[in-house]
Amino acid sequence: MAAATSSATWTYFEDKWHEGNVPIMGPRTHAAWLCSVVFDGARAFEGVTPDLEMHCTRVNDSAKKMFLKPIVSAETWVKLAREGVDRFSRDVALYIRPMYWAEKEGPWVQAHDPESTRWCLSIYEAPMRDPKGFSVTLSPFRRPTLETMPVDAKAGCLYPNNARALFDAHAKGFDNAMVCDMLGNVAELATSNVFMAKDGIVYTPIPNGTFLAGITRRRVLGLLHDAGVTVVEKVMNYKEFEEADEIFSTGNYSKVVPVTRIEGRSLAFGPFYKQARELYWSFAHTSKASVPAEKSVSMNRNPVTIGS
Repeated sequence: MAAATSSATWTYFEDKWHEGNVPIMGPRTHAAWLCSVVFDGARAFEGVTPDLEMHCTRVNDSAKKMFLKPIVSAETWVKLAREGVDRFSRDVALYIRPMYWAEKEGPWVQAHDPESTRWCLSIYEAPMRDPKGFSVTLSPFRRPTLETMPVDAKAGCLYPNNARALFDAHAKGFDNAMVCDMLGNVAELATSNVFMAKDGIVYTPIPNGTFLAGITRRRVLGLLHDAGVTVVEKVMNYKEFEEADEIFSTGNYSKVVPVTRIEGRSLAFGPFYKQARELYWSFAHTSKASVPAEKSVSMNRNPVTIGS
């Protein structure tokens, strides 16, 4: 029996589609109490599903990194996602969430049995965020390192830390939080990747193994590069963002959204934000943009410039 949901939902589980919030775990399910779960998120909106294949490929990569067994091919994920999207009206925005989790314990309670991996695909109505802008503050919480958490996967166990940052920001009167790595360098926002512009150049934190450099981030970076914008990935501190000409975020859920206040300082909708959003929407409806080659994670402190 499906539990109530806040929006229309269809879930593919155990070889068929179920309407609503279908139960998938019990009290002895390893993932339910020890968080052996990974997921990914794609979007359907305005009749398009940008980068759906990349999201479906990444969930399988995340599964491997969490010692789960990726038993669904990326092609099957995509096929099922398109089937599920067709169950909804074309004019609603959807969130597409493939998931893997472990059902059984391994030889020790803390470990899980990879052979017990299960999966589902949940698709539900989720309106796109109105790009009216949001406020940010510096979080006292930090991003973990690969030695302490599986930061190279989109794993459920990472999200309680993001939630701590959000609760703290909301208590202080802000919408979101800038989260630093363990060395005090800016990594990302609590919900998405972050860009800023200063004196005609766009900057974003260089991937350093403490945060997920998202698919939408990579896409926007490539689109700006192809448009002739200089984008620099480098080690960044919070003061640089406080002094920025403009700030915007990228992420699958909201795509490209402006930051309109950092601490007590207001920011206007900047030209690079507007360009990034327009480029992304154009890409989403044509799917002809290029993406820069994936970089290996580096702890190099020297800036990497893309474009000129």
